[in-house]
Amino acid sequence: MKTKLEPGIPVDFTYPVSPAHTVPHLLPDSPEFRGMPEVLATGYMVALFERACIAALTPFLTRPGEQTVGTHVNLSHVAATPPGLTLHIRGTLVRVRGRRLVFELEADDGVDVISKGTHERFIIDRPRFDIKMAEKRKSVKI
Repeated sequence: MKTKLEPGIPVDFTYPVSPAHTVPHLLPDSPEFRGMPEVLATGYMVALFERACIAALTPFLTRPGEQTVGTHVNLSHVAATPPGLTLHIRGTLVRVRGRRLVFELEADDGVDVISKGTHERFIIDRPRFDIKMAEKRKSVKI
């Protein structure tokens, strides 16, 4: 790490919602999703929360060796967001326990608060992580 991570690091991230981020486009090979409403998919929303936290942490990590991976998500999704609106994610790093990091987060789309919750990330050493994943792939002969 470049500097010691401490609670209080802010998250402030905006992202325009496009039709590509809607439920019908979440899993293109899934007929169940194709007929759903064209609103922000929960899966994309979670990805945007992850991206917001990664962006907040990047200045504190020694890249490319240090990165973070998501380990837990506890987010509501209480309002639908159509394409054309912009998602605004705000929050704070609230807990640091060794390499485990917990954020409290909230998102709005300019009209409604659409989500509140927590997201946990874990700091990894990327070269070590890649070695473990290669060993895992070998163990199942992918």
